[in-house]
Amino acid sequence: MITIPHKAKQFLVFTIKLLIVIGAFYFIYDQIAGNSKLEWSKFQTLVLEKTSITTIIFILLFSVANRYFEILKWQNLVSFIKPISVGEASKQVLGALTAGIFTPNGLGEYAGKAMFFKKEQTKKVVFLNLICNGIQMILTIIFGTIGLILIGYWKWALAIIGIAILLFFASILSKNITIKGYSIQKLLHKINEIPKKIHRKNILLGVCRYLVFSHQYYVLFLVFDVDLPYLTLISSIAAVYFLASSLPSFQFLDFAVKGSVAMFFFGKYGVNEWIVIFISTLMWFLNVVLPVVIGSYYVMRFKLNTSNR
Repeated sequence: MITIPHKAKQFLVFTIKLLIVIGAFYFIYDQIAGNSKLEWSKFQTLVLEKTSITTIIFILLFSVANRYFEILKWQNLVSFIKPISVGEASKQVLGALTAGIFTPNGLGEYAGKAMFFKKEQTKKVVFLNLICNGIQMILTIIFGTIGLILIGYWKWALAIIGIAILLFFASILSKNITIKGYSIQKLLHKINEIPKKIHRKNILLGVCRYLVFSHQYYVLFLVFDVDLPYLTLISSIAAVYFLASSLPSFQFLDFAVKGSVAMFFFGKYGVNEWIVIFISTLMWFLNVVLPVVIGSYYVMRFKLNTSNR
């Protein structure tokens, strides 16, 4: 077995961390600078006209709350392995977000969070992250389906409900089928090992997070003078998040995917295309770019040692 000298290992870890941070910032810059649909002069003029310091602070507080609920979710789930502080949970969530920004559907987050734990706990950490993201996706599907019904997309909603029912019965019939040692029965058993108290808190925090970022989207539409009834606007936002989240994507392309879906829905209400694009970009900047900037600090400070591995 080849032994890597300590200094060489330190240099290798530093290089990897540096590449992650540089890569994250490059992808962010590339998407902002390379988006031809963003007319920055028009956007700057509108922001100066429509916003104030109070409005900006209010919108930023939504972003803080959004990420804070995600941190609390992770802290709650990790308590199944060991208790961690909010500060430690923040380090893990934000650092993993930075590591996952240029991976498909944020898959890098799983590896990013696992790096903060002992090697033998890797499978548990990955599973807990799956539960963390899974409940958020389930809530997005539920609220999104309700949203589709409320704005009149009955056929789409019924198709989704039909698929969900088919998947439910298919999972029951195939729960004992084992593939490479894994089965639905085993998965359910693993989920049931986690105390119900943790599951209940996870769902509650997931609902809080969903309400925060959906209403941040809503407030931004109000700031840009989009005059639509509350139920129509919030239902359309729910539909956009559901359909956009169903598409395979990279974190750094999140605003482009959501922006495209949003243009389809809000375009039917006569909302200007460029307003929809700017709001989608702002949501991405506030809820992905800013946390990644903070997460970069934690990535650079990360130390691979025997306590982690």
